[in-house]
Amino acid sequence: MRASEMKKGQTVKIDGNLYSIVDYQHVKLGKGGAVYQTKLKSLKDGNIRDIRLRAEETIEDAYLDKREYEYLYSAGSEHVLMDMETYDQITLDDVAFGEGPKYLKPNTKLQVSMYEDRPVVVTLPNTVDLEITDTAPEIKGATATNQNKPATLETGLVVSVPPFIKLGEKIRVDTRTGEYMTRVKE
Repeated sequence: MRASEMKKGQTVKIDGNLYSIVDYQHVKLGKGGAVYQTKLKSLKDGNIRDIRLRAEETIEDAYLDKREYEYLYSAGSEHVLMDMETYDQITLDDVAFGEGPKYLKPNTKLQVSMYEDRPVVVTLPNTVDLEITDTAPEIKGATATNQNKPATLETGLVVSVPPFIKLGEKIRVDTRTGEYMTRVKE
């Protein structure tokens, strides 16, 4: 495809590496032709790279096959996922799985983007509900102050929560920021 046809969020292959287009800007230089100043995020290591492309330049569009998987369990640095359609299992290491183990309980559904039958991007659900396994006791009258306390969740993740949150309660956590959102009523 031509550089002028690219879109944000699209996956492209440049110099044999896969990138996701984070942002691009059409820039008109002095005497020369117009170029696209492009921000690309490497799907291999997450680094951001700035590249200039001429409008007529061609880049390879990479099609990612997005499939729904279920997180089964972790054993050390290996994490086992099951394809929800074929029931095939795949094992990912810590690098490929990213932040997943901090947020996921067994049987949580997530999306895995595959390129040439290799997993390249694991997309977690935006929010997860987790139970608090350790936190300081509730402080009476502390609801008026804005002093949060640390709370350890069932996956081992530590988040900052308001002082009225008690041991054993379930809370909703945003997986994109790692922050407490709200209590979960059952």
